[in-house]
Amino acid sequence: MSYVAPLREMRFVLQELADLRQLQRLPVFEEASDDTVDAVLKECARLASEVIAPLNATGDRQPSTWADGQVTTPPGFRAAFRSFVEGGWQGLPHPVRFGGQALPKLVATPCHEMLQSANLSFALCPLLTDGTIEALMTAGSERQQLLYVSRLIDGSWTGTMNLTEPQAGSDLAQVRTRAVPQADGSYRVFGQKIFITYGEHDLSENIIHLVLARRPDAPEGVKGLSLFIVPKYVIAADGSPAARNDVYCASIEHKLGIKASPTAALIYGQGYGQVGEGAVAEIVGEPNRGLEYMFIMMNAARFQVGIQGVAVAERAYQQAAQFARERMQSRAVQGSAGPVPIVDHPDVRRMLMLMRAQTQAARAVAYVAAAHCDLAHADPDPGVRAKAQAAYEYLVPIVKGWSTEMAVEVASLGIQVHGGMGYIEETGAAQHYRDARILPIYEGTTAIQANDLLTRKTARDAGAVARSMIGQMRETAARLNARGGADSDAIHVHLKAGIEAYERAVDYLVRTVGSDIRAAFAGAVPYLRLAGTVHGGWQLARSSLAAEGAIAAGAPDVAFLRAKIATARFFCEHVLSQAPALATAVLSGGAGALALGADDF
Repeated sequence: MSYVAPLREMRFVLQELADLRQLQRLPVFEEASDDTVDAVLKECARLASEVIAPLNATGDRQPSTWADGQVTTPPGFRAAFRSFVEGGWQGLPHPVRFGGQALPKLVATPCHEMLQSANLSFALCPLLTDGTIEALMTAGSERQQLLYVSRLIDGSWTGTMNLTEPQAGSDLAQVRTRAVPQADGSYRVFGQKIFITYGEHDLSENIIHLVLARRPDAPEGVKGLSLFIVPKYVIAADGSPAARNDVYCASIEHKLGIKASPTAALIYGQGYGQVGEGAVAEIVGEPNRGLEYMFIMMNAARFQVGIQGVAVAERAYQQAAQFARERMQSRAVQGSAGPVPIVDHPDVRRMLMLMRAQTQAARAVAYVAAAHCDLAHADPDPGVRAKAQAAYEYLVPIVKGWSTEMAVEVASLGIQVHGGMGYIEETGAAQHYRDARILPIYEGTTAIQANDLLTRKTARDAGAVARSMIGQMRETAARLNARGGADSDAIHVHLKAGIEAYERAVDYLVRTVGSDIRAAFAGAVPYLRLAGTVHGGWQLARSSLAAEGAIAAGAPDVAFLRAKIATARFFCEHVLSQAPALATAVLSGGAGALALGADDF
């Protein structure tokens, strides 16, 4: 089934919910005119649908292969990657002086969504390169930026993130990779890293690994980690790749999904290269601040993984909707002369609406978060920047955790809509589910996102950012109440109840995290689900108000706008209505979760 980018939906969210016009008024983004943004979205949609999407199923069936330390990507990937980088897509949000286009993150986000929808495995390579660029732009020296960033943007080189080790998992305090200083100021790195996305491949002439490692005099734990640049090929004086560095791909993983994306196990310092034992490396920033620097890359990746959730959900929804329109089976419940398309059956309609509404809600939350990020970097007012940064940081674990869990549910519903045909690989519905299943795991599991939301983003400021957002939600609820009408009244009832549930949870967690931390953490994931559900409901409530206003003003696309209102109402009645139950799980679910001892399992 082909992929069609939902450009009308994306434009609506950009303009009506994320307020692109607010960014366009800032001098740094004055080039991001409506015409420019529209041209960028259209061309990205063409690339995604015509060049990259056709490789999705073939990459799943003919995944990347490993032999003697070398990885070969699936047929067509190399040509598609050249089309991607030659079109300038890697540099979309990055500085002009390094070859980028310096467009807002808000404009880059729908482009990233399109690429992820088209082919999640393919798009993982640019995603990690984006994170590498962001980390170097924030923590790298001027020399490192000049040497690496332009080549990462033009696609000559790609980037990776090297954190996990066999014994460490998510507990980075256990990282053992060593970085030994040399007389010339460089380092030699020794150790093993696993689960390295695109850690070895044939798409670019060099691969730039950002590696967490310990210097000999480093303190124990995460405070002793430093960040190092380790290129696959040591770089010559003229900036070209030279000798093969001592980093070796020992294997790639055999996975449930994203099979075309090579997930590598890398060995550093076993004498496999041409430079002797130990991988030649250089430190980024100051010693022992590696995790701090890597979090720049990790937060960029976490937001992007949330977009992956939206993207896979959109692809699964499109396929399910097309199948439901074409599949003839059973008579209509109200009576019919013969079999009808299954889209006419009420429960199939319910499943499609659940897929559609959750995908649109998650997209809206993510795009609004991207707009906050842009304001945090570009607004001339320090107060606006600080408030926007706090809002963005609060939303990132929601975007990552809630959107990816949503994607798994939506992809599963997509199989259900297909019935038995969905369980057959040839239809493609199963691939979306398999691909989606990694999303709540990598770049920090859902529980890690929830713990971050609980501790760093809610308890640390006594719930100030959350309560500020709750205040804005109440303003939307008041507008709905004032507008009236069947749709607005229905949305208002559930938004009001959701806001109250959300506020109860915030108040409880702020009180409890210091007095009964196990109870608070037991409610962390339900809190994340509650926050995502209410933020999603809020954004769709705003979309219904914007759609009603546009209809009243005589907008021509009435069918699209009425669908926005119907989708918002469905979400509030079928999803947001669960908010009070989620609050109950936060407030009193800890006792049940912790009732049994470890030996009882």
